[in-house]
Amino acid sequence: MFAFLWLMLLAYAWLVSPVNSNNVYSPPPSQVQSIFLLAGQSNMSGRGGVINRTWDGVIPFQSQSKTPSILRLSAVQTWVQAQDPLHKDIDVNNTCGVGPGMAFANSVMSKDSSIGAIGLVPCAIGGTKISEWGRGRELYNRLIRRAEAALQGGGIIRALLWYQGESDTIEHEDAKLYKIRLERLFTHLRADLQLPALPVIQVALASGQGPYVDVVRKAQFEVDLPNVKTVDAYGLPMEPDSLHLSTSAQVRLGEMLADTFLQSVPLLPVHVQSSACKTCQNFVLDTFLRPFR
Repeated sequence: MFAFLWLMLLAYAWLVSPVNSNNVYSPPPSQVQSIFLLAGQSNMSGRGGVINRTWDGVIPFQSQSKTPSILRLSAVQTWVQAQDPLHKDIDVNNTCGVGPGMAFANSVMSKDSSIGAIGLVPCAIGGTKISEWGRGRELYNRLIRRAEAALQGGGIIRALLWYQGESDTIEHEDAKLYKIRLERLFTHLRADLQLPALPVIQVALASGQGPYVDVVRKAQFEVDLPNVKTVDAYGLPMEPDSLHLSTSAQVRLGEMLADTFLQSVPLLPVHVQSSACKTCQNFVLDTFLRPFR
């Protein structure tokens, strides 16, 4: 009888264990403390190591999954231990490889562990124009839904990481309208998430699909909104297609994003325990970020 009870206890312990063989992780509601939204197109989704639609499977040390304290919101809106490719179940019509997200999270946590457990929310889709991210469009609505789902267990949305624009370099009209559409996107996201002080770190293009890369880059640097910082990817190593960042470039970009975040945004005390506290979260963000505007 004792042996039977012992086996039952072992089986129960395995079933409720927070980590199983599929790397699914179920943190307690208050564990995910710092949430980052990852949105844009292919270079945010991650094409590092992808050649001819095949990923080489190489994950550099800086992007490896080193701790269960860095989580990823899956396509079915559950927290799992984060590992590249972060967008594998999000950008499903493309082959995903290494992106900037894991290097970003590892760098932030190594430089300031007080940030607590990090929750990454992948939302990027390759080949998308800025107009496809407009308010009311499917990509925009999904970003809002996933952000709200990430908040259900508590925590604070620390920043939006945005890398997009390559598809808007094809047509001159799209390139000319890029600044207006980008500023409108950030403004609408802040309003609909009830976070008017939400920090945004965008990436200035390293490449493009058309001849108007300089027009879009100029628009990115001219964004006139508070709490928007720009990291320049120009000059980073590219894959053979001359469009997507290489694995080493994605690592470097992630570290650049981390440095910009840590230098620009003070870490806040984590006290938000549910999505019902958005107003409280906004008050804290607004109070702490006011000197940075």
